Amino acid sequence: MFSQCKGAFKQSRTWKRAFGLAEGVLGCVGRSTVTGMISATGQHFKDWSAAYRLFQGDRMDTSKLFSVIRKTVADAISADEREIYAHMDDTLLRKRGKKVSGAKWMRDPLGPPFQTNLVWGQRFIEVSLSLCSKMDKVQATTIPVDLQHCPSVSKPKKDSLQEEHDLYREAQKKMKLSVIGAQRISELRKDLDKDGHNEKTLVVSVDGSYTNEAVLKKLDENVVLIGRIRKDCKLHESPEISQSKGRKLVYGKQLPTPEQIRQSDEYEWKEVKAWAAGKVHTFNVKTVEQVRWRKSGPMNLRLIIIRPVSYRLTKKSRLLYRDPAYLICTSTELSLEKILQAYLWRWGIEVNFRDQKTLMGCGQAQVRKEKPCSKVPQFITAVYSMLLLSASIAKITELPRPKWYKKKKNQRLTTQDFINQFRAINWSDSVKINFSDFVNMEQKQRSTKNYPVHTLSSLFYNRN
Repeated sequence: MFSQCKGAFKQSRTWKRAFGLAEGVLGCVGRSTVTGMISATGQHFKDWSAAYRLFQGDRMDTSKLFSVIRKTVADAISADEREIYAHMDDTLLRKRGKKVSGAKWMRDPLGPPFQTNLVWGQRFIEVSLSLCSKMDKVQATTIPVDLQHCPSVSKPKKDSLQEEHDLYREAQKKMKLSVIGAQRISELRKDLDKDGHNEKTLVVSVDGSYTNEAVLKKLDENVVLIGRIRKDCKLHESPEISQSKGRKLVYGKQLPTPEQIRQSDEYEWKEVKAWAAGKVHTFNVKTVEQVRWRKSGPMNLRLIIIRPVSYRLTKKSRLLYRDPAYLICTSTELSLEKILQAYLWRWGIEVNFRDQKTLMGCGQAQVRKEKPCSKVPQFITAVYSMLLLSASIAKITELPRPKWYKKKKNQRLTTQDFINQFRAINWSDSVKINFSDFVNMEQKQRSTKNYPVHTLSSLFYNRN
């Protein structure tokens, strides 16, 4: 798959160097810095300056890296399917250097709700596609296809000229996450049209921070948005067609709030089945057709209310409930089952963030300039996407795991499983040891005499 990305590099030797760093990303057992990638491939005694120059200038076009991944995912979806399901969210990469480009004090998303904490870091917007040959009540693999650096604008000093403050306010409006998110959705739609998927509808699932006027009023044709709204959101009915002269009504009679609709007995609950948390669940859902919202303008929406799902911490504990969910969909033709399943698949992008930061080391590189700060996380994310995508194409459903792991039904393979298998194959090939079958004592002694026992056992060590 990486060989298809030669067009993203200016020279063939640049592609070879990037291919070596890609192996270093998967084989690095320490911090995923640029020097860590070099050391993982055994090049730590050579000149490392060329690896740093790879992420500067126009030597590597990361957008073309993601274009190969995006096209592969879109082509893997069945031709009978009319929709392509995408998910978008933003994340924070924590930094320590005060001179890192784009790093600012930002709100900590992991802080407690009663106390706002600030952390120093960079913000990125990511778009992922759900890889599933057919839309059904099944688990879908979420593949990142875009990662955009969104630095905040530097605020001028108090004694600066008024023109600088005016330019700061204008730039601040353009660099809002919701504005950039609308641009990334539009770019994804154009790229899919170039790849020959202009007949398929792009269904994008977002959270409440992107369900606003900046995104809803700038959606392209053949794009459907599914997003969360507040429980006290003010919604209206679709206006009746009147024959009288004058300005046409855009909003009809005001509806009860989503929370009031959930508690009301006038609206019936419907049972919808969808895949979540390893099995098929039955969800109770209320829906209201032909709804209008001032944030979306003259557009008919669909309100969906999901009843809280019950669960128990232990078999003997009391029954607990999660929070209800309030969704809107910009399409009134998409079936309720597809809307619910598409939004449940959105959890995959949260899993992507966790794997990229903790397993792949995205954001750990010690770079400070503008382009490396953007390209290094994009390169690591592209390698992560290729790992998941190649495993899905190869239809790997089972891998050798330690004996102390219990086998469970419908247990999905994790990113750590793929990384462990890659390292075991890569390291066993480098030391020329056969792990696939029993070997006699002479061959075992001959192949292990130069390597300590703890080195061989570390090949299959699972860090989970």
